[in-house]
Amino acid sequence: MKTALIVGMAKSGIAAAKLLYKEGYKVIVNDMKPEIAGLKDALDGTDCEWRLGEEPEALLDGVDLIIPSPVIPMTKPFIVKAQSMGIEVISEIELGYRYSHAEFVCITGTNGKTTCTALTGEIFKAAGFHTFVLGNIGVAICEHALDTRSGDVIVAETAALQLEGNVDFHAHIAGVCNITPDHLDHFGSMERYIACKAMILKNQTADDFAVLNYDDPIVRDFHKLTPAKALYFSRKSVPPRGMYLDEKGDVVYDLDGRRGVLIKASEIRIPGAHNLENAMLCALCAMARGIAPEVIAKVLREFGGVEHRIEYICTRGGVDYINDSKGTNVDSTIRAIQTMTKPTVLILGGYDKHVSFDELFKGFTPNIKACVLLGATKNQLLETARRFGYGDVCHMTESFREAMDTAKSLAKSGETVLLSPACASWGMFQNFEQRGEIFAKIAREYKD
Repeated sequence: MKTALIVGMAKSGIAAAKLLYKEGYKVIVNDMKPEIAGLKDALDGTDCEWRLGEEPEALLDGVDLIIPSPVIPMTKPFIVKAQSMGIEVISEIELGYRYSHAEFVCITGTNGKTTCTALTGEIFKAAGFHTFVLGNIGVAICEHALDTRSGDVIVAETAALQLEGNVDFHAHIAGVCNITPDHLDHFGSMERYIACKAMILKNQTADDFAVLNYDDPIVRDFHKLTPAKALYFSRKSVPPRGMYLDEKGDVVYDLDGRRGVLIKASEIRIPGAHNLENAMLCALCAMARGIAPEVIAKVLREFGGVEHRIEYICTRGGVDYINDSKGTNVDSTIRAIQTMTKPTVLILGGYDKHVSFDELFKGFTPNIKACVLLGATKNQLLETARRFGYGDVCHMTESFREAMDTAKSLAKSGETVLLSPACASWGMFQNFEQRGEIFAKIAREYKD
């Protein structure tokens, strides 16, 4: 019997443990936390060896396979030691790929991944494909890998943190939204971050497709890294092959002799210029698989977006509360700011990923009337705000509840409170979903 060590018992670790147990492995579950609420119920029916609160380096003897949490860098000493001992170390999505029978349509990028994954999944479902929407979007690939059959499609959100541990993983269609600085605390450099994003193209062949953002010079050059056929999308120019916005406001496709108007940009339901890019990426992924333009256009007119991404929660006292907890980096928050059409109180701050906030304050629009700062980054945010002339409109807080109450007191009827922290949720919340859910709960408790 082979032995697998799962390091980090969040969603992906739990799914990996359950899959490997079903496949006959002896499974050791490990996490630095000595206790994890709900873990026993999550692993119910799985006879694992529990080694919580222990250093993983002390558990390597006799192990054949290690699945580390995506948040654990592959440079960690226990991983380096394991590899030197001949132990295979792979990502959870690599493991899910190995046990899946489906075709993979994968999406990565710094911002827009979740929206693109959800939207692409809806298009494939509308076209009649038996579709699983998995990955970083919230449901681990290992959770459903064994449920897939030949002819099925897995539409997967694949973050750089997950791609880092891939070996054989193969995306028939790989879409890349954009690349801006993020997770530099994990990767150590922008170069390493880009290299891990590019791993979505690993193992592609000439029969595959790479859907690339022509307006992003880093992403545009990814075509050099794959033999797959490159399809480009652009808001600003006409790419050699793919999809673009013309001067009439039409979204035009031009693919191997097929040319036509897919949809008017104004008809796309999800708002903002960034979502126009997202829609074009999804449409190209679908067209690469032969889905008809009219099916794609119908879904684009109907798709309303995803939770925690510029999500309207409620109106209280005439103030709109918008949940953009998925705004975990600077560029994502800038995109949220640009969609605001009313005076806005912005809640910022959280975990420190060692990135600069200069571009955030450069990207402020006149609609940002005040900022409420919290978390590990609040002092850095205040210092940056002062350098760009926004120090006087910043308000420091000690807790999320205080931040919400402060934002409420600053916003007047006809204005907006926007949660778009430009930071990860770690240290204050389990994940960005929990942060968004608490934001929504508090907002709904306010009286009109």
